[in-house]
Amino acid sequence: MPPSSPASAKRSASRLAAPVRGSGAVGRALPGLAWCAAAVGLTLVLHHLVPTVSPLLVAVLLGVLLTNTVGLPAVAQPGLAFASKRLLRLGVALLGLQLVLSDIVSLGVGLCLTVVAVVALGIVGTCAAGRALGVPAGQRLLIACGFSICGAAAVAAADGVVDSDEEDVASAIALVVVFGTAMIAAVPLAATVLGLSTEQAGLWAGGSIHEVAQVVAVGGALGGSALAAAVVVKLARVLMLAPVLVVLGWRQRRTTRARGATSHPPLVPLFVLGFLGMVALRTTGVLGQPVIDAAQTAQTVLLSAAMFALGCSVRRSALRKVGPRPLALALVSTLIVALTALTGVLVST
Repeated sequence: MPPSSPASAKRSASRLAAPVRGSGAVGRALPGLAWCAAAVGLTLVLHHLVPTVSPLLVAVLLGVLLTNTVGLPAVAQPGLAFASKRLLRLGVALLGLQLVLSDIVSLGVGLCLTVVAVVALGIVGTCAAGRALGVPAGQRLLIACGFSICGAAAVAAADGVVDSDEEDVASAIALVVVFGTAMIAAVPLAATVLGLSTEQAGLWAGGSIHEVAQVVAVGGALGGSALAAAVVVKLARVLMLAPVLVVLGWRQRRTTRARGATSHPPLVPLFVLGFLGMVALRTTGVLGQPVIDAAQTAQTVLLSAAMFALGCSVRRSALRKVGPRPLALALVSTLIVALTALTGVLVST
């Protein structure tokens, strides 16, 4: 069966925008979900062999590679659309089970304010720089969220609220891969040059590096108390995903009203409420470690499937149009986040 065209992919995606009802819709989704399952299995095996490699990033790159080489049959499109929307939102909600509010509060006022500053200045500064560089509004917003909060998951979650172009999503995630990987080497080297203690270096890594897996890699390499410090600060940044998505939802609602639309997106998306509910549930301490571990595996599987589906929607011709401006913006965003985090760590400790 021939690969699907972009037009057919969009028609399939629009059909999946409505809630899935009936066995017929479920049957149409199964082929695409089977492709997602195979891709997730491959990414988890690679992650097991190389723990520093994020399954989410591997999944989206695999999707881009597959769709631009052998292609996927048109019958897979409904399932891919389902994964890129519904499974993504469920995975983001489960992400809340990795957060314990008491751990974040234990950072102290100074570091908590640092986390807020990293996210706020990172997003505002990146969007302002993107406007000056002529980067399209949707693309600069996705880059800002990915670099300031939690990498690929933040890019995809923001897309779930503002509904950006698939090419902008893929380019933002690709930039997270490139610059986040560079930070794995750059942060320890810079920490040594600056004379930071092991704990300070860990705090800086958690406050400045994009992906959770990348933060773990740096924290483990630094040794001592760096890993625990890095992970807690990074999870505090993940928690900021909820208020950022609420603000984006509010802005999107205002935009649809200004255009005279008869229907409007919810002020607080349901999956954001799910995320906050999972944070509250984890904080109560009623969940045992086996349940938390199982939820983390499920979250990784769901988000990896969603990333693969997003990657499958991106054509090589669109990626060639990215150009140097988003690259320059990614560099600026990395510097804003890193310098804000470093300043906060030095002042707080």
